[in-house]
Amino acid sequence: MKINGTAYRSVWRDPADSRLVHIFDQTKLPWSLDILDLREMEQVAHAIRTMQVRGAPLIGAVAAYGLAFALQSDAGDEGLARAAAYLVETRPTAINLRWAIERMAARLAPLAPAARVAAAYEEADAICDEDVRVNASIGRHGLDLIRTLWAERAEGQERLNILTHCNAGWIATVDWGTALAPIYMAHDSGIPVHVWVDETRPRNQGALLTAWELGAHGVPHTLIADNAGGHLMQHGEVDLVIVGTDRVTRGGDVANKIGTYLKALAARDNGVPFWVALPSSTIDWRVTDGVRDIPIEERAAEEVTHVSGLDEHGRPARVRVTPAGTTGANPAFDVTPARLVSGLLTERGPCEASAEGLRALFPDLDTTLLHARS
Repeated sequence: MKINGTAYRSVWRDPADSRLVHIFDQTKLPWSLDILDLREMEQVAHAIRTMQVRGAPLIGAVAAYGLAFALQSDAGDEGLARAAAYLVETRPTAINLRWAIERMAARLAPLAPAARVAAAYEEADAICDEDVRVNASIGRHGLDLIRTLWAERAEGQERLNILTHCNAGWIATVDWGTALAPIYMAHDSGIPVHVWVDETRPRNQGALLTAWELGAHGVPHTLIADNAGGHLMQHGEVDLVIVGTDRVTRGGDVANKIGTYLKALAARDNGVPFWVALPSSTIDWRVTDGVRDIPIEERAAEEVTHVSGLDEHGRPARVRVTPAGTTGANPAFDVTPARLVSGLLTERGPCEASAEGLRALFPDLDTTLLHARS
């Protein structure tokens, strides 16, 4: 995607130094476009923990480079295992992180230590390239959904209103995004889409990142408070909800940014389609019950008790919004049961949010099915 006319990916290797990797510092967006240099595994782990890099697919891609960095100093079996375990623990909910590290380890473990560093960079590059292709495919399948809804619009309807929660755009992936990829393609194809952008408290990824992305691409959008979505649905102002996800169970339960479950409940009550866009790397075939078994990250209470923005002089500032002594709880994700999901948009097409729907699209990835065949 483009920023001020220049095409970027969200992670890239330096053309002059192949062992230097760049990312945007997403904690500084949209106020400034700061590019971080990564050379060491600990820098990658810090960027993931502090959300300088975020979005499940992008976390996995950047972590893959982090493993390559670690092998530069210790490419033996113990070094590989130690670095892999360390990186997997940086964020517990996003399954793409574990998927990427397990893919890297499977590729590298059979090799002699002397061959692992070069192979690690090659595999991390492959993960990035694959992510771009996958997200473009998700976008095309989602475009078909949007086209259908636009063709079935009410007489006199001038735009298609889509609501999204958090940020599942290109800045959350290597390129294109998941939930926003269909929106970009619909806009580019001439469908008059308008996006209701949830602010996404407490970190405001919608207000800061999604609004910035959509604006840069010229997509009409309106920022709303997180609690406004249900009201808009009641009044017929939402035609479709599309969100991303950090983990989907084998049965179709969806873990996404806190507040997603409430959007799904409101959508079901008002007959609004609620779709989830995801690459297959986000499916956790080892988990059946999302509410019971998906670990939910608890982040710092200060993210709830304080807000960040620009002061009247245009300078970044952080202010407290609660009385002194008030504590905060900050679960970062919630789980939407499969029964509330209209469907899943994947790189292989749409499917029902169920074990049967996912298995039909991905029989080669369903680990339970593969074990049954062996």
